[in-house]
Amino acid sequence: MTELPARRLLLVHAHPDDESIGNGATMAKYAAEGAGVTLVTCTLGEEGEVIPPELAHIGPDRDDTLGQHRVGELADAMRELGVTDHRFLGGPGRFRDSGMMGVEQNERPGCLWQTPVDEAAPYLVEILREVRPQVVVTYDPNGGYGHPDHIRAHQIAMRGVELAADVEYRHDLGGAHEVAKVYWNCMPRSFIEEGFERLRQAGKEIPFPGIASADDVPGVVPDSEVTAAVDGADYAEHKAAAMRAHVTQIAVDGPFFALSNDLGQPLPALEFYKLVRGKRGSEALEDDLFAGLGV
Repeated sequence: MTELPARRLLLVHAHPDDESIGNGATMAKYAAEGAGVTLVTCTLGEEGEVIPPELAHIGPDRDDTLGQHRVGELADAMRELGVTDHRFLGGPGRFRDSGMMGVEQNERPGCLWQTPVDEAAPYLVEILREVRPQVVVTYDPNGGYGHPDHIRAHQIAMRGVELAADVEYRHDLGGAHEVAKVYWNCMPRSFIEEGFERLRQAGKEIPFPGIASADDVPGVVPDSEVTAAVDGADYAEHKAAAMRAHVTQIAVDGPFFALSNDLGQPLPALEFYKLVRGKRGSEALEDDLFAGLGV
């Protein structure tokens, strides 16, 4: 086995762009510090809306080539973050984007939402046993905001962590490995509300026609539920550049961004997490996802 970095972080996301929005500064920081950073993306994001009018033809209602386009966007984003290990669960295109909850695409055979968790999880188990991360990051049980692929990604991540540690499970997928800490992405309500207040104060300087609210942000929780905050201020430009690389999905302007709804949001470099498996490294807010692990 190739010698592994001392610190190893693995993130499970649903679509290309989710990682840059939620964890871009964290990923860039740990990659720059020499940690192993592995991104596992569950779908190609084929059902996403396309922002630039000149690329509208690649959307799912026309050429249906958005997924392949987003493979390139993700590769560009990872270069901006300095992350060299990024993979699609089961290989590119194994599981199709399911679309937003309640749409007919949810019923499409082969989409992630229609895939049983225990059918998809072995692909993650193999990666977990290869990379052997101490820390895994994913979404909460609601996927942050109820998207079926985010919910399924959460389920796959949690089941994958469980199975990877089972010494009796699938020896062909590698030696058992126990993940020390699992975090869910989150956003403390006070922090995001302060960010929206700054956005409102910027007024006409913001190029977006409207401003989102805290209710539009995935994973907003009471401040008391947050257990870790990673300060990625030194990597804010890397995060912004990674988000700009996802040109079909995100419009970035200075410290703000918008998705296809064209509603402005703050672009924070401070990223927050809730520890749900493992022991906290500090009773105070952790500033390092590896806190308490001795690495």
